[in-house]
Amino acid sequence: MLKAFLLSRAHSFRYALRGWIYVLRTQKNAWIQALIAALVFILSLWLRLPPRDWALIILTTAMVFTAEFINTAIEAVVDLASPAKHPLAKVGKDVGAAAVLIAALSAILIGLLILGPPLWSRLMPLLVSLNAGY
Repeated sequence: MLKAFLLSRAHSFRYALRGWIYVLRTQKNAWIQALIAALVFILSLWLRLPPRDWALIILTTAMVFTAEFINTAIEAVVDLASPAKHPLAKVGKDVGAAAVLIAALSAILIGLLILGPPLWSRLMPLLVSLNAGY
């Protein structure tokens, strides 16, 4: 019984990994989001953000990826259910895309609020020293 449970969990993880790979292979925006997330993580390490700020960065990143993955799933299901163009199919796809846009814009604002002040503090002395040379 335990073996069957563990095998079913392993299959579930494999299916989820297939979905993840599918999104990364087929969605250009997912690659852009992954690149931005990597840059934000590197910047966060450099700024030595406290754990609470890291939690918000991770949660925000997960929110954007979740929206992108759900949007991709919506698009696939709509294409399956309505191979021909249909006004409601367009609505479904547009609303899914809007969810990704809202998540991405929110992530930008959260990133600016969390990363902005410590980045400014780190860069200000550098800018002052560069300006003093002129």
